[in-house]
Amino acid sequence: MAQPVRIALDAMGGDFGPKVIIPGAAVALERRPDSSFLLFGDAPAIRAELVAHPRLAAVATVRHAEVSIRMDDKPIQALRAGRRVSSMWLALEAVKKGEADAAVSAGNTGALMAMAKICLRTMAPIDRPALAALWPTPRGQSIVLDVGASMGANAQHLIDLAVMGSAMARVLFDIERPSVGLLNVGVEDVKGIEEVKAASRILKEAAFPHLDYRGFVEGDGIGTGVVDVVVTEGFTGNIALKTAEGTATQIISYLREGMNRSWLAKLGYLLARGAFKELRDKVDIRNINGGVFLGLTGVVIKSHGGAESVSFARAIEIGHEMVRHGLLTKIRETIAISHGHREPVANTRQTAEHLQAPSQEAAQ
Repeated sequence: MAQPVRIALDAMGGDFGPKVIIPGAAVALERRPDSSFLLFGDAPAIRAELVAHPRLAAVATVRHAEVSIRMDDKPIQALRAGRRVSSMWLALEAVKKGEADAAVSAGNTGALMAMAKICLRTMAPIDRPALAALWPTPRGQSIVLDVGASMGANAQHLIDLAVMGSAMARVLFDIERPSVGLLNVGVEDVKGIEEVKAASRILKEAAFPHLDYRGFVEGDGIGTGVVDVVVTEGFTGNIALKTAEGTATQIISYLREGMNRSWLAKLGYLLARGAFKELRDKVDIRNINGGVFLGLTGVVIKSHGGAESVSFARAIEIGHEMVRHGLLTKIRETIAISHGHREPVANTRQTAEHLQAPSQEAAQ
């Protein structure tokens, strides 16, 4: 029998802390019984929630943390107050020490990124981590990265993102050669900035064995699922993500408004509410919970701060899958191949200096 996947949880993270984290872990344990948990945070508050979940309590260890990172803390504030003492840091440190296989937090994204990079470091030769998000499509789901871990990218970084995103797709979608596209302003080879075009040329010529490069993808191709992995730098990716979330909220509000206009509309809703719920769940990208920090030496999962327990359980499950199916090994399998093409890519670095501003989060 396989060894349990050990999950370290920042039990104080997110908008609701242990009141959501503990029930979410209990749901995840039902779905993934080969799991055990390290719970970091206010021990009395955690134990009070565990009373209602004896099965989880039997496979969980509680470790007290004096400090909780607030959702509005800037990364530098979080590091000053919480390094080595906060529930977020201690969950990451458990992965570093080999006590846990993955860390999951619903806490402050900027703080989690900064702490993860300092505590776990990036795997050589990756310069910067990326945050990969799952995106609903008519085909099921796609992966989009980077959605905000760092701003700007030269050609080599875009290639690294393609390699890491394809490794994640191999784990989640069980595809040997996931299809990959670069987000661009058009599908023609002549369009786009030089760094994106340079990355595209190298991805075409390299023919990496673990990814199927399909060329450029326009913005409307993200939601239609034309490829398994959409690659872009963090500034553009974060705007795309927030735009999709806002559009989903807008559509849901229109539906709600329309349903309340007349008694006939209300009756129609009652008759078709199952279909409307399915539509709402599909268009709201926030329902697919669990972003993955890629490029680190450990597995780190970011949950939405406002996630409810079932949604948080999904973030834990993604961490479980990343560990059980060897995400880090799959990234290492292909990253060395891609960096065999570093020399021709290096020529684009000087022309990309205007894109190489540090992440706003890291600079604060």
